[in-house]
Amino acid sequence: MKIALFVTCIGDTLFPEAARACVVLLERLGHEVVFPAEQTCCGQMHLNSGYREEANRLARRFARVFGDYETVVSPSSSCVGTVRELYGLENVFELSELLGRLGVEDVGASFPRRVVYHPTCHSLRVTHVGDTPLRLLRKVRGLELVDLPAAEECCGFGGTFAIKNADTSSAMLADKCATIEESGAEVCTAVDGSCLLQIGGGLSRRRSSVRTHHLAEILAAT
Repeated sequence: MKIALFVTCIGDTLFPEAARACVVLLERLGHEVVFPAEQTCCGQMHLNSGYREEANRLARRFARVFGDYETVVSPSSSCVGTVRELYGLENVFELSELLGRLGVEDVGASFPRRVVYHPTCHSLRVTHVGDTPLRLLRKVRGLELVDLPAAEECCGFGGTFAIKNADTSSAMLADKCATIEESGAEVCTAVDGSCLLQIGGGLSRRRSSVRTHHLAEILAAT
């Protein structure tokens, strides 16, 4: 397949390794990955803050940039949820979701660590990826997958929510970090860099030994 990569703002500025991992993984599976250089923000932050007109302009631009591609992939369930559910663009998929649609579970990865998976809110309630990330992780050689208590509870990020409601966000994050540490994992993974940014910061402030890695990085590892 020829697949266009939608890198997202956070992927471009803070998690470029996750975007690169998407390319490495998909090319290893035999697909051609292209990067439309004129892509910009999808408008999710604008929508979250009530700037619908500005978001609509970005949505129209997104449709122009990616409209000619049959399949678009992104390392972000939240951004995919925005462009698909709110803008009606059905050809855009989060990475694990696309792999599931292609019938792929064993991607030839190796990651000898004890890993816990945090299911992000958008992956649960918008893109509905289900247990696809878990099925992919179970096929990674050397990886020990451990359960996360209260897994479906939010990490407290929620885009601008973490800024506008910092106290509530911090309390939610403290609960999430505690359950991650209780799991005994060495690594916490998720399909959204924004949530990993939140969780990674919380774990760092607790001086935790647990590290964060995007799901794409684990699946690309050999």
